Amino acid sequence: MIHPRNLPRVSLLVTDLDDTLWDWFAAWHASFSAMLKKLSELSGVPQRQLEQEIQAVHRRRGTSEYSYLLNELPSLLEKNPTSKPSEVYDEALHVQNKNRVQNTKLYEGVKETLQELQRRKVPVAAYTESISYWSEWRIRRTGLDGLIKVMYSSPDHDFPNGISAQQLRTQPPSAYGLHKTVHKQVPPGVLKPNADVLRSILSDFAVRPQEAVYVGDSLMKDIVMAQDLGVHDVHAQYGVSHDKDGYNLLRRVSHWTSQDIEREKELSTRPTVTPSHVLPEGFAQILTMFRFEEA
Repeated sequence: MIHPRNLPRVSLLVTDLDDTLWDWFAAWHASFSAMLKKLSELSGVPQRQLEQEIQAVHRRRGTSEYSYLLNELPSLLEKNPTSKPSEVYDEALHVQNKNRVQNTKLYEGVKETLQELQRRKVPVAAYTESISYWSEWRIRRTGLDGLIKVMYSSPDHDFPNGISAQQLRTQPPSAYGLHKTVHKQVPPGVLKPNADVLRSILSDFAVRPQEAVYVGDSLMKDIVMAQDLGVHDVHAQYGVSHDKDGYNLLRRVSHWTSQDIEREKELSTRPTVTPSHVLPEGFAQILTMFRFEEA
């Protein structure tokens, strides 16, 4: 066993969020598939037709987590010309929200590890491709507001003309946003791997690459990005899902365009990526790989 004093000394942890700190895919699939089934039952529109219309909306809005989705589906608008589908089929949205809440959970050991880093005065930054609203919601839901010092995310999706996010909100202002974690947005359209974003994060914390650790579940995005910049890379292997049927549904309704798919194919043809460190069992193992100390 390596003596703790011989471990690499680092003073910043940068982490991916989805499928690294929590199981995003499991929560998405449980909530979306339940909503889709209920929506088809209530409306009488076949699921495959709904899937095709949903994908068109998701592509137009650039996200697979679009809050105004039902009100832009042609089949539902045709059936309800004088009412908002989101109100007519509120039961489907209720099912989706219930399953989202029930299934959005941290992986074992995540919170305790972040608390230990906070105790050691080692800051944690998060970088995600997910949009702002749902990233903030998941951080609040999982109790990480404040344990993550700064979150970097994509901007929110847009809405139809005349509709704002504020108009869709039903709770007091205090129920939204983050209270302790600072939220910064990366430029629209920026995707991983992007060394410039990671470089700016290191600059924000005045940390050199060799003094930082980056952990994520994607070899082609997270690990490549860290290695390109000389940051200690850690593969969250436990976060890689093998739910083939679930991913097929995601592909059928995703916002991914043909260009996105080609980009994924191009990334997959790159030489095999070998992570420097691997977490096969859980997030907490990272504490045994590095000597986390205040800068």
